[in-house]
Formats: sequence, C-alpha cells, structure tokens
Amino acid sequence: MRPGRIISFITAAIFILISFLFILGAFSPNGQTGWLIIGIIGLLIGFVLIFVGTKLSPPIKAPDQNVTLNIDLPGNVKMETIKCRSCGAPLGPNDIKLAGGAAMVECPSCKTTYQITEEPKW
Repeated sequence: MRPGRIISFITAAIFILISFLFILGAFSPNGQTGWLIIGIIGLLIGFVLIFVGTKLSPPIKAPDQNVTLNIDLPGNVKMETIKCRSCGAPLGPNDIKLAGGAAMVECPSCKTTYQITEEPKW
C-alpha cells in the first residue's frame, strides 16, 4: 500500500470517530446544535478521504517475476556424448528443457522429444 493511501485512511478514521462523538454530544442534555453541524461536516470529510484513498491513487502493480531454473544432472553426464535415440544427432545443453517436472530432450534435427532417464550407477 502506498503511504498516501495509509495516511488518507487513518485520517478518515479519525475524522469519522470524532464526528460521531460530536453527533452524539449534540443530542446530550448539554449539547448544542452547532455540534451536529460539525459532526456532519466531519463525516463528509472522512468519507471524502476514503474515496480519495481508494479511487484516485491506483494500486501499485507488482513487478514481473522471472524464474530461472537450472537443471543439475546427477552423476557424470558428458553433454558431448549424448545423442538422439532416433536419428543419432548430437544433443547440446540447450536441447534439454524442463516439462512437467521431468528433464526432457528435444532433438533439433528430427524434433523427437523424450525424457532423460538415469541408469543406476551400480
């Protein structure tokens, strides 16, 4: 929230509270009719401040977030030795993408897409 909006809302709450007390005081045995007028004017000022705080100052737009995901392949993977299963074309690190939580490879030559599987090391 912007500081101007916060100040506007706090000031409006103070005006409305004090104005309500003036209106209640106007109907007391020692009250005066001038207090009623002051209370109504204070209420109007409070509601105008609420309007100004909500409508005239637009909310802050959240900045766009860029998420970078680095894939850490387990074991000793040499990228120059990975070849496409279909056509045998060499695959580079730019051909590996993350889709659905799994590392997927798309061959730039034949456009075949498959998931990278890790063989057990034992």
